[in-house]
Amino acid sequence: MIFDASQLYRVLFRLAPAAVALALATPISAQMPGGPPVVGYVVAEKRPVTQIQEFIGRVEAVNKVSVIARVSAELEEAPFKEGAEVKKGDILYELEKPPYEAAVESAKASVDQFSALLRNATLTTERYKKLLSGPAGQQSSVDSALAQQQAYEAQMLGAQAQQKTAEINLGYTTIRSPIDGKVGRIAITVGNIVGPTSGTLTTIVSQDPMYVTFPVPSPTLLELGRMYAPKGGFNAVVLRVRLPDGTLYSEKGKLDYVDPSVAANTDTVTVRGAIPNPLRKTGEESLRPLIDGEFVTALVEGVEPVVALAIPRSAVLSDQQGDYVYVINSDDVVSQRRIQLGQSTAAVAMVSTGLSEGEKIVTEGIQRVRPNLKVAPQPAGPDPIKANGQ
Repeated sequence: MIFDASQLYRVLFRLAPAAVALALATPISAQMPGGPPVVGYVVAEKRPVTQIQEFIGRVEAVNKVSVIARVSAELEEAPFKEGAEVKKGDILYELEKPPYEAAVESAKASVDQFSALLRNATLTTERYKKLLSGPAGQQSSVDSALAQQQAYEAQMLGAQAQQKTAEINLGYTTIRSPIDGKVGRIAITVGNIVGPTSGTLTTIVSQDPMYVTFPVPSPTLLELGRMYAPKGGFNAVVLRVRLPDGTLYSEKGKLDYVDPSVAANTDTVTVRGAIPNPLRKTGEESLRPLIDGEFVTALVEGVEPVVALAIPRSAVLSDQQGDYVYVINSDDVVSQRRIQLGQSTAAVAMVSTGLSEGEKIVTEGIQRVRPNLKVAPQPAGPDPIKANGQ
């Protein structure tokens, strides 16, 4: 197709507004390749910062019981539901009772027999003692009767002990839960002969509260001790938990134990805390968020925030010499500044030395800067420190 001059002018006229809009939408840095790079910055400020340390931990039940039969008998009933929560004293198993009921009756009969013999021996001893005041009385007869009485007393005690043992064994034929908790699966089914050597019939795991144990490097533990000991030790921190799916568990716990020895192979010390594990309604069922044995992230969090010079953690770079940031001076020139970090989190870095309050720190466009480079600074996006609740 061939355009004449008037048609060409009309086409260019129509395209002119679009070209102007495209030019306005193009970044300044793209329009001026030779200009200073645009970077985002934040101002270093002292803020109240909650100190948090993260460790990989494991959930552990406070109590875990293996249920074992204490007498030998046929397993007749298992009235519990596998995986259900039970209370202390709930019946788990019923064993065959008649042999043990018969043993109790036999022991009672022995007690009654020796009770009668003892009463007769006591009366005989009293009669011989009365005869001592007359001419027919003999001390040897008294001594013999007294010895017989004491023998029956001893046999009576033995029969009573056998009766008590028989009653205890009869009680063992009903196996009850020794603790509150969640019961496991049935390991041995109804109809089998069980006894002390049969192994575990089922297990019961306590549910609320739960322990969270986690290893802490010994240097970190010393640092935590120096930080929190003057503020109350265990009372100066709370235990939080991040679940395996990444969500932060709403309940808070307390530390209650520090292992007295260091693990030689890892140079860590085991620390433990207790945290509530209440039932939560999930649809038609109620479940507990923490499960014995699962891995979680343990967060040791200071109760009171500390005032410290804080900057976004993303602004901190590291090399073989340590940590550093890029600082923008009043002439918009970048310089490298070595810093020393205090206790920091994944989002917030607390600076102990190397920075002053009010200095501008590069947080965006770090890859485009180098020392002594002039930049075009502009305030960075949303403050990550405030976004993380600091």
